[in-house]
Amino acid sequence: MPYFRSIDLAAIALSASLWGVLNSIFSPIFFQMFGLPFLCDLIGFSVLTVAVWWTRKLGSVILIGLIATMINFIFNPGGIHFLGFTAAGVIFDIAAWLLRYDNIFRKTTNIAISMVAISTLSAAVAGFIIGIFFMVAPALAKWGGVLGWAGLHAVGGVMGGVIGVLLVTALIARGIQTQVKQTSQLGKQANAL
Repeated sequence: MPYFRSIDLAAIALSASLWGVLNSIFSPIFFQMFGLPFLCDLIGFSVLTVAVWWTRKLGSVILIGLIATMINFIFNPGGIHFLGFTAAGVIFDIAAWLLRYDNIFRKTTNIAISMVAISTLSAAVAGFIIGIFFMVAPALAKWGGVLGWAGLHAVGGVMGGVIGVLLVTALIARGIQTQVKQTSQLGKQANAL
């Protein structure tokens, strides 16, 4: 059986497309209007939270990040700063894997704490990388340097994590089950027979 099933690949493709397209269209507008990077993080980490809940496989978020980066470059060739989010996707994926998917998605409290924390950490890493490699000094000075820029992204990560948690808990409350959950329930039913 392949590591990524067709349903996983569909979720990866949809998540990457959603993140790449929405980010490349709306984030530059938001940034020009307010000078704040929140929308990039909000879109990205809410999408990644739902994707991790659905796939629960190491590598899925890394693939989403890589595909979203390519989409971003297609729509916004000058948006090289998105490479910070590519790196943040790696952090997000590894952190979720280390915390173990079954632990994260066992209870609503676990989902909220872990996904907001992972989103915040990943967004801060993205902001740090963007601040070091892609921001000009006068813009960084306005926000307190690289650490201030990373902090702004972390705030966006909190927002994205909260929205992602709300989406996941709403899907769970409506009885939407991931393929992983359905498979484990089938196994329990077979063992009961």
